[in-house]
Amino acid sequence: MNGRLRLIVCAAMLFFIGYAQVYAQPQLTTKENLEFITAEWKGERDEFGRPFVADDILERLRFVGLEEAWAVLRSTGYHNKFEGDWQIIWPEKVMVGRALTAAFLPSNPELAERMNEAGREQGLQGAANQWPIYMLQKGDVYVADGFGKIKEGTLIGNNLGQAIYANSGNGPVFYGSARDLSGLREIEGFNAWVKGWHPSYIMNMMLISINGPIRIGDAVVLPGDVVLATEGGVLFIPPHLAENVIVSSEVERLTDAFRQQRILEGVYSLSETYGTRWTDTIENDFYRWLEQNLERLATEFGVAVETANKVFTNRSRNWREWVD
Repeated sequence: MNGRLRLIVCAAMLFFIGYAQVYAQPQLTTKENLEFITAEWKGERDEFGRPFVADDILERLRFVGLEEAWAVLRSTGYHNKFEGDWQIIWPEKVMVGRALTAAFLPSNPELAERMNEAGREQGLQGAANQWPIYMLQKGDVYVADGFGKIKEGTLIGNNLGQAIYANSGNGPVFYGSARDLSGLREIEGFNAWVKGWHPSYIMNMMLISINGPIRIGDAVVLPGDVVLATEGGVLFIPPHLAENVIVSSEVERLTDAFRQQRILEGVYSLSETYGTRWTDTIENDFYRWLEQNLERLATEFGVAVETANKVFTNRSRNWREWVD
């Protein structure tokens, strides 16, 4: 059996051994508590009670700039949702998904043993740092607070990395470390945001919560937050604001595309179209241009036709006036 096939088999074993048993974990936040913690979310939830942002929203978010998304959160009072200064396997790649959270603490021997024994009695196998991985679904991002520990704080290596990718289609965000960078690089499609790499094994750490609120550096992360992980840092978007973030970005892209095209054509100057209120002539030209370029804007700039139509129908680039 070659190395890659062995990793895939190990990942499959981790998933099927653990998934059926995760509901009774002592570390798992109850569904009722999850609904309380994330009460702003009124949409669909997964079987654990975590907010479930639709796949099409996640896909549209890939086109959103970090600064655009941060500005929307800041304007709505969310000042603690960003963390920077990461080590990233593939910095040029963007990762988007729903946060499945876990928190680790320095080990307390008696409590750690009780937690581990309770898990074993429920049929969970392997070390406790594997248990959150059992719960991952497609579109999830495993986000863990490893309290910044680097040496002996390695939450995964290549075997668990393969399991994470097999279950979620994404990689993790760890306020802590990982090991086996070369092996993780070989997992096609996998990426990771960590605070450091170290060859040691995980030691003297205990899993204390799954699907609860956690701290990732300067950021507060709730289960179901939408993760926007980029080279410039990671933003954790409250699920009820995800669509607002996207629409704001899409309207900005429409405006930029029009401005840049007209400047290149010599129709308007930068001073007429940037940092100043548009004249009625420019506004009317924008809406004519928008009507003529709906399909091209969707293809080239990732702007949903629905957003462009709403801008045109309402004749307003102020998305707050018409967003649902």
